[in-house]
Amino acid sequence: MDRSFVIAQISDLHLDGSGRLLATIEALSAALRERMAGFEDVPDRILLITGDLVDDPTPRALDEALAVIASFRQSGLFTDIQAVAGNHDVKRPSQRGGRHDVYDYLHLPRTSKSVYYRQAGLDLVLLDSNRASLTTLARGNIDETTYHALVVDSARLSVELAGSMGSAGRADYAEPTENLVRVLALHHHPLPQATGEGKRFLGVPDEPLMYLAAPATFLEAATSLNVNLVLHGHRHVEGLTRYSIPEPRATRSDGDEAFWRTIYVLSCPSSTGQAGDDAGFNIIHFAPMSHADNSEYGFAITRYSRPRNDSGFRALDSNLPDGVIRLPAGRDYSRDRAVQSAIEIASMATLTREQVTALVRRLLTRRAFYADGDTDWANALHTYLVTSHALADLDGKLARSGRKRDVAALAAVAGLLRRLIAQSAAVLGIEPSRLDDLVAKRQVNRDDLRREWPGLPHAGIDVEAQARQRLLLLRDLNEQVKVLDLDLGLGGDAPPQTPS
Repeated sequence: MDRSFVIAQISDLHLDGSGRLLATIEALSAALRERMAGFEDVPDRILLITGDLVDDPTPRALDEALAVIASFRQSGLFTDIQAVAGNHDVKRPSQRGGRHDVYDYLHLPRTSKSVYYRQAGLDLVLLDSNRASLTTLARGNIDETTYHALVVDSARLSVELAGSMGSAGRADYAEPTENLVRVLALHHHPLPQATGEGKRFLGVPDEPLMYLAAPATFLEAATSLNVNLVLHGHRHVEGLTRYSIPEPRATRSDGDEAFWRTIYVLSCPSSTGQAGDDAGFNIIHFAPMSHADNSEYGFAITRYSRPRNDSGFRALDSNLPDGVIRLPAGRDYSRDRAVQSAIEIASMATLTREQVTALVRRLLTRRAFYADGDTDWANALHTYLVTSHALADLDGKLARSGRKRDVAALAAVAGLLRRLIAQSAAVLGIEPSRLDDLVAKRQVNRDDLRREWPGLPHAGIDVEAQARQRLLLLRDLNEQVKVLDLDLGLGGDAPPQTPS
């Protein structure tokens, strides 16, 4: 199963509790049902609401918002629903009774929240941008002290962003953080958009009034933390922008694209078409861009618009094939076979013998387990490390329900893998204490390992003798998997098109 996900983004509903927008919400729901029909097999289907769920945070409006969210949940279209607060959600209502806390009422993040979707490898980060926005300017004059406070609040989003993503060792991540797809959602747009897109506000362009007060700082933080896509609302207009900054780890030998770290910023109109605006929503599908073994991943974005006084939603970008904007993700998101296997093992309540043999075959039929000319010792070490982690997960589940003979065979395979790990580390000159750290570390990044140990044998190593010893260990490994009715030819010539 590939690491796909779908995000349906809606925004700026501006519900007021009167029921006047229920027909509009039903039209939106019908359009979402139609557009989500082709994604039933995608494990993670997320409805994301990027703020201004209500027009004023009155009890009636908030109850209506809860009812609308419940109706989306009961539709079965989505596996999860997430939302952030907009400026209308937190403003003082015109009615008597004071302000109601939308954050508690609708369970929205007060500062930041990171939601991890294991199968897709998606890290969805939700940020509250209300304090950091310059929308205060729209209410009148602003003094220098207030402005500087807004700049500080906007810059603080960078810190909250980093905190939401956690450290590289976050326990529930199933793979190195570099391999996560990062999507950021907030209400306000982080940078000015082209004024030609915008409406007029109080007779002047609204751009100086309505974005974050420290946009460059925020964008730099987002790109440095490997955010791929930013989703926002607020403007009630559609827009898609690409920003790129130099990749600090790129070298001269890297291609032109590798030199850049790219982030896309996608806005969503009011999905109920408030204030006479055209209504709209976005469907973002992350998936392989081809079906080859080494598929590149990318975003397929479909923007839907309903012109005012029209009942139907249509693809906005009708000039493109199928109305879809296709964007490369910017990095290699192909997942290591062992990582994918570990994720699948974790999702299985029980394991049949057929599943066990299929998983073992997938884990071991890789070039590091065959005689493949000059051994790439760094690549072999990484393969043995991640394979040992996945096999440990498999062994843990099999021990509770499998045949004793199969359990013993897997234990022997694990022992041989430990010897292969130790041998590869010795050839590379890795100290035992450093190797212990690598073995204990669940998330081993291949590129980081290769940067520290490029693959060249340590001085004084008899490479030919070590290569012969490695093949003997691999042939012993093949004897053990025969107990599982597998003869993979380990230690011999690699089958055609064997993955790295």
